[in-house]
Amino acid sequence: MQQLDNIQINFDTNALWVLNVALALVMFGVALGVSITDFKNLIKQPKLVLIGILSQFVLLPFITFLFILLIKPQPTIALGMIMVAACPGGNVSNFMTSLAKGNTALSVSLTAFATFLAMIMTPFNFQLYGNLYQPTAEILKSIQLEPFELVKLVLLILGIPLILGMLLRFKNITLANKLSKVLKPLSIVVFIAIVIIAFSKNLEVFNNYIHHVLLIGISHNILAIIIGFLVAKAFKLSFKNQKTLAIETGIQNSGLGLLLIFTFFDGIGGMAILAAFWGVWHIISGLLLAWYWSNKKTSLSY
Repeated sequence: MQQLDNIQINFDTNALWVLNVALALVMFGVALGVSITDFKNLIKQPKLVLIGILSQFVLLPFITFLFILLIKPQPTIALGMIMVAACPGGNVSNFMTSLAKGNTALSVSLTAFATFLAMIMTPFNFQLYGNLYQPTAEILKSIQLEPFELVKLVLLILGIPLILGMLLRFKNITLANKLSKVLKPLSIVVFIAIVIIAFSKNLEVFNNYIHHVLLIGISHNILAIIIGFLVAKAFKLSFKNQKTLAIETGIQNSGLGLLLIFTFFDGIGGMAILAAFWGVWHIISGLLLAWYWSNKKTSLSY
C-alpha cells in the first residue's frame, strides 16, 4: 500500500491565487461586522479573552500533539493535524454560535481577536509541535520552511483584510453593513467552489485515501469541541458561553490550513486530505451540535 506521505495533491497555480483572494474576502467580510467597541468589551472581560486563548491556542495544539503521540498516524497526516490545530477559529463559527443560541457577540469578537493572535500563534504552534514530533520534524527539515514566509502569508491573508474591514466599518458603518451582507456568503461560496474544483481533479487520490483520515479527522474535531466546552465549564462560564467556546475551538479555519499546505508543502497528500476533510466535517458537526443546542431547553444561566 502506497503511503499518503508519498502522494501529492495537484493544485493549479491560478486556483491558488483565487483561493488567496477568497480567503482574504472571507476575512474582510468578517471584519466588516467587527468594531473597536467589540475589542474594548473583550478587554473589559479579560477572563473571557484569556479562556479563549487558553482553549484555542494553548490546549488545542498541545492536546493534538498528545493525541498524535497516542495514535501515531502517518507523518503527513500528523502534520496536517498540527496545521489545523494551529489555525484560528473559522468565520462560520459565528453563524453556528447564533444557531446554537450562544453568545454571538462574543463569538464574533473572539474570531477577530484570534485572527490577530494567529499572525504570531499559528506559525509558532505549527513550528513548535511540528518539530517536537520526530517524524514531522523530518518533513519540516526536508521542506526547509522559512518561518518568516509563513508569518508573512498569514499576515497578508488574515491581518490586512481584518484591519481594512474594521477601518471601513469605522468610517462608514452603513456601507460596511451592505457589503457584509454580500461579501460573506459570496466569499464562502467562492472558497468552497475552489476547493471542490481542486479536489475534483484529484478525486481518485481522495477516494483511495480518505479512509486514512476519516476516523482521525472526526475524533480530532470532537476532541476540539470537548476541549472548548470543558475549559469554559471549568472556569464556570455561563452555558451560553460554554456553547460559544466549544464552537469557537471546534470550528477551525481549515481554509487557511489548506492554503498554507498548498503554498509551502506542494499539497502533500496526508496534510491536504486531512485539512480538506476537516473543512467538510467541522461544518457537519458544527451544524449538528448547533441544531441540538438550539432545540435544547435549559435553565442554566450561571
